[in-house]
Amino acid sequence: MLGRWKTMLRIRRAEEAIGEMCETGEVRCPCHLSIGQEAVAAGVSAALLPGDTVWGAHRSHGHYLAQGGSLESLFAEVLGKTTGCSGGRGGSMHLRAPEQGLPGTVPIVAGTIPLAAGAALAYKLRGEKRVAVAFFGDGALEEGSVHETLNLAALYKLPMIFVCENNLYSSHLHWTERRVADNLDQAGAFHSVPGARVDGNAVEDVFEAARQAVGRARSGAGPSFLECRTFRWRGHVGASSDQDVGVHRRGELAEWLEYDPIQRAAEKLNMDLATHCADVDQEIDRALTNARSASTPDAGRIGEHVCAS
Repeated sequence: MLGRWKTMLRIRRAEEAIGEMCETGEVRCPCHLSIGQEAVAAGVSAALLPGDTVWGAHRSHGHYLAQGGSLESLFAEVLGKTTGCSGGRGGSMHLRAPEQGLPGTVPIVAGTIPLAAGAALAYKLRGEKRVAVAFFGDGALEEGSVHETLNLAALYKLPMIFVCENNLYSSHLHWTERRVADNLDQAGAFHSVPGARVDGNAVEDVFEAARQAVGRARSGAGPSFLECRTFRWRGHVGASSDQDVGVHRRGELAEWLEYDPIQRAAEKLNMDLATHCADVDQEIDRALTNARSASTPDAGRIGEHVCAS
């Protein structure tokens, strides 16, 4: 529990630092912050083993850090430095830490869900006891590739977990403006993929649900679907609180602040956490200092990694 709390705190502090750099203009790339949603990444990653893989989307700083990705490499990436996890070429939405089980993140909505299924299929064909996890938002359920992947994963009993981080909004649109019913936990039912709705702000609930889904996948029983109900405190993109692309949301933020996943976990721990907070703050400061002092990519390398016909 202490480890999961510390993972959430590290994510929160890192996201706050990135948010501040966005506001001052030091960070120039678009950044989608996961402040308020930390329990989902921390709880799911805690249930995985080395060799398992995580596939994220545009809001994946938390997934990267929960998997053990380097803070310094994350900061360097959003600052466009050569020491960034993608060499400073990808920015906030193109993170990679393959050695930590995160092959890469893709900003295309639902883009990594079929990739996770491909990885899971490879694990099954090779006879490897590995699991692939796809993280995505509630808006991704409106993409056809999600339902195609659910069907394929169910048909071949792939060792895969679909984790929907339902923060109620797709960009600035509330779910009631996009859906008839509040039933995302049943998204896999038509394909016989078992689903569950989890309190996404209770890290232990997320961990337990993920642990069961991982066990099911690793045993050959097939995929599971987890809807983790949560809320992002900042806008869809950028550091503004409770605002999306200039559009105010419905005022839910005040209510959700009462369900801060980090504070809830701290209350359950019932111990003095001051030393641990100081450790994380020092870790953030060191990583920022090192990232800021790193070099920027040479302009002559702009053609690298570009396909030519």
